[in-house]
Amino acid sequence: MTNKKTFDQLQETIYNEQLDNGLTVYVLPKPDFHKTFAVFSTNYGSIDNHFVPIGKKEAVTVSDGIAHFLEHKMFEDEQGDVFQTFGEQGASANAFTSFTKTAYLFSSTQDTDKNLETLLDFVQHPYFTDETVEKEKGIIEQEITMYEDNPDWQLFFNLLGSMYHKHPVKIDIAGSADSIYEITKEDLYECYETFYHPSNMILFVAGDVQTDQIIELVRNNQNNKSFKEPEEIERIFDGEPKEVKNDKSVAKMSVNTPKCMVGYKVNASKLEGKELLKYEFSMQLMLDALFGPGSDAYEALYEDGLIDDSFSTEFTAERSFSFLAVGGDTKEPDKLEERIIQTIDNARDKGLSEDQLERVRKKKIGNFLKQLNSLEFVANQYTSFAFHNIHLFEAIPVLEEITIDEINQMLETHFEESTRSVSQIIQKQAN
Repeated sequence: MTNKKTFDQLQETIYNEQLDNGLTVYVLPKPDFHKTFAVFSTNYGSIDNHFVPIGKKEAVTVSDGIAHFLEHKMFEDEQGDVFQTFGEQGASANAFTSFTKTAYLFSSTQDTDKNLETLLDFVQHPYFTDETVEKEKGIIEQEITMYEDNPDWQLFFNLLGSMYHKHPVKIDIAGSADSIYEITKEDLYECYETFYHPSNMILFVAGDVQTDQIIELVRNNQNNKSFKEPEEIERIFDGEPKEVKNDKSVAKMSVNTPKCMVGYKVNASKLEGKELLKYEFSMQLMLDALFGPGSDAYEALYEDGLIDDSFSTEFTAERSFSFLAVGGDTKEPDKLEERIIQTIDNARDKGLSEDQLERVRKKKIGNFLKQLNSLEFVANQYTSFAFHNIHLFEAIPVLEEITIDEINQMLETHFEESTRSVSQIIQKQAN
């Protein structure tokens, strides 16, 4: 049965149905839009490298980068390249792999039904051979090499590598050149069978569509396919210490301007639903009040020539890990590191004010409302939140609930020195 949920504050109505095979389908009709965007996502990403395969009892550990490898291979079948099919049907297709999610998507202004069938069919039709798997390794190795030469990517993953002892979030999403050459087609099929079961997936369709027509199309498509009985996926993570592994990482690269990023490990892995959403927003508001454009610290760092427009903050809360990071390009990485830490320590002593919270809250709500004009934002964010049992459209009431006391309580209980690590990229001296 199709469920309907209306969010009066945003004047949005979303429909969802869980099909007999476990697939959850969301449809967001947007009659004022002239295009359709669909994303088919599995709750499976790069950190899921230790698990019990579906239908088995013993856990396995697979090679790093296999979720990303699967993403690459799914676009190829006996007929050739699926990108060509989408192109012939007037659609633009893409895919991405994150720490916790793999998503396949298309946008089009025509032939929605045909493109939706293509999306469902190619993601649910794995086709791997020894030859095509071997061929893909060279392509992915080139991609890995490209990221190894990217200073921003290295800054970020060096920070994660310093923060985490065991957790696979410290491993590059694409794996390494060595790990991908260990991957076999049997490994790919085992991961596919476990994590691409419909019960572990969400389809989100937004645009100028008729809900009943979309649901009926998806229902008929799924009824014509057979799947194993759904099982709860057992994912295994070794215990991760609260403290960081190393307090600092410094790497030399060929860069015009050095880079510095300060990060803190945060333990929010047991939170779910509205509690997690409130926690995530509270942390984002706190970081924006401390370091966002318009804050005292941002203005002072900018005037002192320690930061430029690359300076930013990030808070990530996913299943089994969470962390925050602050930094960017700087001519003096040691000095920027010192000032970021000093700003946090001062805020812990004095607390943030109600005025600071209200300023960043209004900005956050304004940006959120603006982003709702993007079908891509809504579909991708709604899916990510849904995997945590959160409705994206409940964001504003949650933002309005957050108090200055809750923010200052977070400042007091986080940011211990033992949970802090720093990553720097400094200039490699010319020979």
